[in-house]
This record gives sequence, C-alpha cells and structure tokens, in this order.
Amino acid sequence: MKMGMFERLAPERTQRGKPRRLLGNLLPRKKRFVALLVVAAQVVGALTSVQAVMETRTAQGAIAWAVSLNAMPYVAVPAYWAFGRTKFNGYVKKRQEQMDETDPLVLRLIEKVHAKEFLAPPEERNLALLERLAKLPATRDNDVRLLRNGEEIFPSILAGIDAARDYLLVQFYIVRDDQLGRALQQRLVAAAERGVRVHFLYDEIGSYQLPRAYLDRLRRAGVQVHAFNSTQGSANRLQINFRNHRKIVVADGRQAWVGGANVGDEYLSRHPRLTPWVDAMVRVEGPAVQLIQVPFLEDWFWASGAVPELNWRPQAAPSGAAHRVLILPSGPADRFETSALYFLTSIHAAERRLWIASPYFVPDEQIVSALQLAALRGVDVRILVPEDCDNMLVRLSGWSFVGALEKAGVKVYRHTAGFLHYKAMLVDEDISAIGTANFDNRSFRLNFEITLEVRDDAFAREVEAMFLEDFAGSRLSSAAELEERSFPYRLLVRVARLLAPVQ
Repeated sequence: MKMGMFERLAPERTQRGKPRRLLGNLLPRKKRFVALLVVAAQVVGALTSVQAVMETRTAQGAIAWAVSLNAMPYVAVPAYWAFGRTKFNGYVKKRQEQMDETDPLVLRLIEKVHAKEFLAPPEERNLALLERLAKLPATRDNDVRLLRNGEEIFPSILAGIDAARDYLLVQFYIVRDDQLGRALQQRLVAAAERGVRVHFLYDEIGSYQLPRAYLDRLRRAGVQVHAFNSTQGSANRLQINFRNHRKIVVADGRQAWVGGANVGDEYLSRHPRLTPWVDAMVRVEGPAVQLIQVPFLEDWFWASGAVPELNWRPQAAPSGAAHRVLILPSGPADRFETSALYFLTSIHAAERRLWIASPYFVPDEQIVSALQLAALRGVDVRILVPEDCDNMLVRLSGWSFVGALEKAGVKVYRHTAGFLHYKAMLVDEDISAIGTANFDNRSFRLNFEITLEVRDDAFAREVEAMFLEDFAGSRLSSAAELEERSFPYRLLVRVARLLAPVQ
C-alpha cells in the first residue's frame, strides 16, 4: 500500500495516529539551533548578571549591567567580560608572590627615610590618614618643579634621559610612533648604548597603535621592553578593562617626572582639532623619588617577573628645598578604593578653597555630595573641564552633574582655549596635587594611577597661577545651557549618565 502524502510529510506520526513525539523534532535544524542559542544566551546573561551584581563596586554599575545582561545578552555578555569586571584577577596573587622579592626593598627604604629624618610631620592635617591609604610615608626635603605644557615637559624629560648614567625607568600609558615618540626612542637607544640600564614599560591598550618595529629598535639597542600586559593569566584573557594609566620617568633614582602627559605629537599641540593641548607634569628631586620607584617596581614585576636593581638611597634635594610630598599609587588591586578615598578626604578637608581640573570629570554620587557640602560650608569650589573633549560619553555625561553642583554654589568652568588635559587639585593655600587620576569611575576603580601631593605655600602659588591662567581662558558654565538644548540631546545626556559607572 502506498504511503499517503500526510505520512510522507510527517514520518514521526505513527500509523495509529498518535500525536507527534516532540514538537522540537518537527523544527528544522537551523531553527532548533537558533532556539538553543537564544536559551543559552539568556542563561549565560542571567548567570553573568548575578556575578555583576555580586562584584560590581557601585550600585549604578550593578543595575546597568544587570539590566543589559538580561535584556541584550548577545551584546552585553561579551562587553561585560571585556569591560565590566572590577576585580583584577591574578594581580593580587602576583603581588603576594612578589613580597619576598620587593617588600624587603620597600621596608628598608622606609627605614632609611625614617633614619635620615626625611619624614614629614605626621601631625599635619590628615597626613597620617593619607599615609595609611598610600602605604607609603610622606617625606620632606624635596624639590618639586611645575612643568607647563609639552614645550616645558618634554625638554625636561629628554634632558634628564641624556644625563642619566646608571638607569632609567620609563612608563607611559600612550606612546606613539610619531615625531615626539621617535625623539624619545632615539634618546633611550643612545642611553642604552652608553651603558645605561633602560627599563621601558607601556600599556598595550593605550599604545595599541605602537608598531612592533618601534619596540624592536629599542630591544636591539639593549633596552628592556615590556607591555604592562593586563591580560596575562587565564582569568584575564578576554578583559581589556584594566589600564596602566601611570606616567613615570626616573633617572638614576635622583630625578623623577610624574603627571598627565603621554608621548605623542598632540601633547606638543599638533592635534588636528584639540589644539593647543594644555597639560602639566612635575619634576621631583629628593627622597620622594625613591617612593615614586615603588609603584614602577610593582608594575615591572607584574609585567616581567623580574626585580630591577635600583638606587634605594634617599637624599635631600640638592637645591635645599623642603617641599613635603606624599606619593599615592592607586589601582584595581587595592584593598580600598584608594584614589576615590584620597579625593574624598581632600574635599572634606578643604576650608577656604578647592579647585579641581580634570579632562574627564564624571563624578559618582559620593563625590558630588562631598563637593556640595564643601560649597555649602563656604569653600570656594571650582571645577575646570575642557569645553571640547575627545570622549563623547564623557562630554555628554559631564553636563548631567552641572545642575546639582550649581545649586550648592559650585562653579563649573569650561576651558575654551584648547584641550585641557592635566589633572590637578588645589586645597586652601598650601596643598596641591598633580598626577594621572581623573574624577571618574575609571580612575577611581579601574586604572592604575599615581598622584603626587605637595604641601608647600610657594608651590601652591605656582599651581594657583596655572589655574588662574586657565580660568581666564574658560567660560562659566550653567545648567540653563542644558535646558536650552533639544530634547534628544538632553536624553543623550541622561543616557550617558546611566553609562557613567561602566565608562
């Protein structure tokens, strides 16, 4: 008997007319695969959202990730594993492994600082607290020179490289193969060829455009070159969220440079749009130089597994200057949110003046509240940010905080005379901070940063003059400006603010 058409189309149906065994068996393979993929994505998204809720450090960030991981798992899951994690797996363990190698060096350094009476007076305002936060002592007898813009910064650094006779520590977030980058390369090659031990550390994400040929030229000359390599370790293979944002140069353990400038022609005001480029670094002499070497030592050990032989003998600055300096390294492996707590402490300590400059100003709620309280108790609080920015999310989300700050009396200035890139803070008449940390979630919780605090009236006046010059090239911003913008723009501002914790 011939098989009927129905039987040919539905072979799973029995001759007795029983129902189909499984509806899924009638689906084409592609549809079954898509269905399984959808279910798997939702399950993975749900499980990842649990991890995000348990590990994300801010409530805003946890909510943002939880919603997106469940609503859009196909996009959000890869994004979370690349950008969303806040724990730097492996670094803490590696730091514990290095204790036998590096901790004795640091402990002996602190003993030498104490024995030579280089310690700053601990009774100064909040200094003992900040030392516990930094895990390093504040020192006196330092000479700190403020360097403005690339025209002052890089001649000073290159001259220090040329003068080095023993070793150089060079660490930047961004290094480019352009005119300035090649000038640095030539000086490092020349130093290595005359017998100077050169240690060159760069962030592979910030310097992703740096060609291999640039690095090979350094290696052939004898320069020890390493990427920071935040993706080392099986748990870190997919993540690109943690960056080493520090900029440090040390020559012979006698001079050091710290601040906001990277190595690229834009830092010499050669950017096609963001020009002039306004930046700042400091040159340091004195016992603080040895303390600046400590975070470099930790980063180098993470990247290379080796401990370089360095000068750990602190000396007073030859000029006789007596600047009191605190070195504050911070990063995602810290027990506490070191950078955020430092800035919170400084804001609460301000009595008369609090001026802050940051190109990426996206504060969280605790920082906003602290700034409001400072203004309400009569402190002159001013925030200096660039009018134009190289990051659209930062530019948009920055507008969302103006209204809350303005209500309390905080003044927000937008720098119109070029791109303001330095990170600085001025507290009252004597405390200044220059470093690499911005007022945003990335610097507070995700990046490796370094901040140098100086306690000295004369140096504070130099930083004050820098601020006043840049206030003169700025305009006072107002929340009314945002209200006058179109609804789509205001909506984008609010969406950008929601994304602030994951920027």
